[in-house]
Amino acid sequence: MSDDERQRQAARASLPATGIVRRAAVLGAGTMGAQIAALLANQGIPCDLLDLASDAADQPRNRLAEEGKERLLKLTPSPIYGRDVMDLIRPGNFSDDLPRLREADWVIEAVVERLDVKQAIWGQVAEHLRPDVIASSNTSGIPIRSIVEKLPLAVRRRVVGTHFFNPPRYLRLLEVTPTADTDPAVVEAISRFAEHGLGKGVVVAHDVPNFIANRIGCYGFTVSLRAMEEFELGPDEVDTITGAPMGRPNSATFRTLDLVGIDVFVQICDNTVGFVTEDWEKEAYQVPGYVRKLVENGWTGDKGGQGFYKRVREGGATQILTLDPATMEYRPRRRAREASVAAAAAQDDVGARIRALVEADDRAGRFAWRVLSQMLAYSAQKVGEVCDDIESIDRAMRWGFGWALGPFEAWDAIGVAESVRRMAADGVDVPGWVTDMAAKGESFYRRTKGKSLQITPRSGYAPIATSPETISLAELREAGRIIVDRPAATLYDLSDGIAYFDFHPPKQAIDRDFMEMLDETVGRAPRDFRGLVIGSDVPPNFCVGANVALMLDPARAGRWDEIDELVKVFQYGLLALKRLPIPVVVAPYGATVGGGAEIALAGSRVVAAAETYLGLVEIGAGIVPAGGGCKELLARALERGDDPATAVGRVFETIGLAKTSGSAHEARSLGFLRPEDAIVPNQHHLLYQAKQRALALAADGYRPPPTARLPVVGAEMRKALIETVEGMVSAGQATGHDLTIARELAYVLTGGDRPAGSEADEEHFLELEREALVKLCHHAKSQERLEHIMQTGRPLRN
Repeated sequence: MSDDERQRQAARASLPATGIVRRAAVLGAGTMGAQIAALLANQGIPCDLLDLASDAADQPRNRLAEEGKERLLKLTPSPIYGRDVMDLIRPGNFSDDLPRLREADWVIEAVVERLDVKQAIWGQVAEHLRPDVIASSNTSGIPIRSIVEKLPLAVRRRVVGTHFFNPPRYLRLLEVTPTADTDPAVVEAISRFAEHGLGKGVVVAHDVPNFIANRIGCYGFTVSLRAMEEFELGPDEVDTITGAPMGRPNSATFRTLDLVGIDVFVQICDNTVGFVTEDWEKEAYQVPGYVRKLVENGWTGDKGGQGFYKRVREGGATQILTLDPATMEYRPRRRAREASVAAAAAQDDVGARIRALVEADDRAGRFAWRVLSQMLAYSAQKVGEVCDDIESIDRAMRWGFGWALGPFEAWDAIGVAESVRRMAADGVDVPGWVTDMAAKGESFYRRTKGKSLQITPRSGYAPIATSPETISLAELREAGRIIVDRPAATLYDLSDGIAYFDFHPPKQAIDRDFMEMLDETVGRAPRDFRGLVIGSDVPPNFCVGANVALMLDPARAGRWDEIDELVKVFQYGLLALKRLPIPVVVAPYGATVGGGAEIALAGSRVVAAAETYLGLVEIGAGIVPAGGGCKELLARALERGDDPATAVGRVFETIGLAKTSGSAHEARSLGFLRPEDAIVPNQHHLLYQAKQRALALAADGYRPPPTARLPVVGAEMRKALIETVEGMVSAGQATGHDLTIARELAYVLTGGDRPAGSEADEEHFLELEREALVKLCHHAKSQERLEHIMQTGRPLRN
């Protein structure tokens, strides 16, 4: 263990998880700077956003910073949790407001990616920094030592590189890059804060050009550019191959370059050529002339209006054209048609998919092998140079580039020994430590005695560092903690008297097996446990609602009793869950809509990932919420202090417009989360935090909520609600079938035919929900909506 690592471990024990940053400052209000300020403000941290002062008499001094802040409201996807977050961002300028930096616990420089500019701004701000500040530079690849080399040692001790990936709200990776002078306690502090307070996946990179992800990723892009020419493919054909078939995002290679900015890619490659010393590596990062021509033309990708792809309007329709590098003209898109692409896509397992593709003897397979083999060898060569271990490289590529498997995970998947033999035959330079392990029949990763291990170039296998707040389901399985295992869900013993209901049906849609498992869990959990957590480990969504085929098929056949019984089972399963004598903590993330939202609403508490998108969206499927969503959202509106008429109106609007939160933060304002529900920045800590909440509730002597009675607001209120939608139909803002659904929704929320001013129990409102759903399933237009959402995953307004 190095001295630095010992110092980090000593620092780790004394540092709080999140409280080290109470106020921050960002230097530079460009695209990244403003979004980093938003990332901090999203977590409730006040942040100064500073940029150059405007000297024009007719402009405010803080114009650049104010414009950077205002751009946050226009970016898609949104970098902010809600408009109220904007109040935490305070614009300023470098000429007048540098003394504010004394207030900041963390100062982040995010000015333009030029060494001279970065050096100049650090020269200005150094004297304004507190001795105990954490200071960092956000750069995609400029070595930190070159940025801060002219600063006093006392300042250099406090500076570290923090490379956020764009967009920083949504991409998990943060590369933390210390210099030789950086205090290890600073590295530890900012890593812990980023993980716990910002939800980041942190990898510690060495202070070399482009760090980890951009070094490996941009090398892969340059290999793809050369292989495209060799195999006479177009950018669109390459993207067909290098997307899902290789376990990469749909943006693949050239669409990713358009998104990132072709000029940024060229800049990274040029920076690398300037910093590396080996001739072969300088040559590897040389950018083809046509790529430089794109930058010269301003065709830099999305921000330039065109790049490798161009969107045009022809005949009233939008068409996406692809660049032909030979002519620098655009042509209609085409896909790679080789059989290997379809065969790979048919594999559910990502490793099997990649293996099937690179083993194929057609043009797509040979291209994929050429790109993958060179990228794998290069990744192995960089271990020890860009970071200490292979897991850091794999994490960087998964978290920063969205790859399903990192390079070494992919290498294990295709078979190390066989692939190394093939690389040797192709003349690919594989490092000796890899050829040695291949000769021994070893893999890059292994599991031994319940521990995950990774190979090291010099000292065999070493443990993989994991966060104590990450609970591994694989380890629970190995430890024999499974209580019940079914296709749609698994019940685990989390220890300490807490059970975990893990939800994993096909496409994360509620099916009959889920309902049966829920019924079994409701019966078992109170006998054997003192708390229950409901969650999932399947990315990217917790639950997208019910499997609509369960309703569509019987609706087409007129089996109305079957639909009624199915819905009743789901309703009363969730009602029983709500009334359990032990606390039930639901841990949603990603899309949590329809029945998924109703599961969350049934919990005693919710511990939601910050990126949770809650909504009752059934109107798009031609029906109304019928798993208790209507009555639960109404109950929450009443809890907030709304009078009955206001509460009904609010819920009618939320459900009728299918409002879905853009974050867990926004879900509070929509009524899906209560004040006492928790929001966790790091989704990978979700299960741990939910367990802790269940334990705390049990320790406090949890009692289920009393049986609820809800107010009936009656026919007059119902008439007013319907008239509102009739006005929308007249204005062309809603369809006739929207009005039909709205009538049923209004009937449910106003309490049906019971007299205004009375009350009704939960069972009454559940019956109204169920009757409305079955009635709507009789309509051909509702069936059309159900079919459309089943086929496309998108709502239909007919």
